[in-house]
Amino acid sequence: MDIADALSQLADIHAPQAVGWWPLAPGWWLLIAMLIAGLLWGLWKLMARLRLQRRANQAVAELDKCLNKLRAGDEQDMQQRLVYVNEVNSVLRRVALAHFSQSEVAGLTGQQWIAFLRRYDQQQLLRDDLAQALAQGRFAPRCDIDTQALHSMAGTWIKGLYMARIDNNKTNSPSTATEHHA
Repeated sequence: MDIADALSQLADIHAPQAVGWWPLAPGWWLLIAMLIAGLLWGLWKLMARLRLQRRANQAVAELDKCLNKLRAGDEQDMQQRLVYVNEVNSVLRRVALAHFSQSEVAGLTGQQWIAFLRRYDQQQLLRDDLAQALAQGRFAPRCDIDTQALHSMAGTWIKGLYMARIDNNKTNSPSTATEHHA
């Protein structure tokens, strides 16, 4: 057999086929899994943040209802202001119970309650006259407080507690409160 005959029987040189994108290499699968996990984690954090913001807004709305009831009545009436102070105290206590254990908050009264409020008052808005009114509550003989200052302090205290939880994502105690606490 002649060399020319042998060469004529050989097939022509073909370039290899282009590499397809499918199936994916294991590194891509790992990257996709990490992206999905990161997306789910971010979504979970966003939902938790929105839930906390909604709770904070509900608590502040409850405070606003208390103030509106006071304004609907006679703001100068001593009994109306005492009722208002007790309602604000109630909202503050419910918010505290949503953030801290019941054993830590539920038994606090008088100066212990005020010390607790001051411990978490980030802007130091709890003045002595407001503290005295909150400590004495319904047992106060007179209630000569600035209701707007009390409203502002309580709203700031609530927002500060929720924002600290949102921003720092730290809780002092697990919450056993229900979704609608205030």
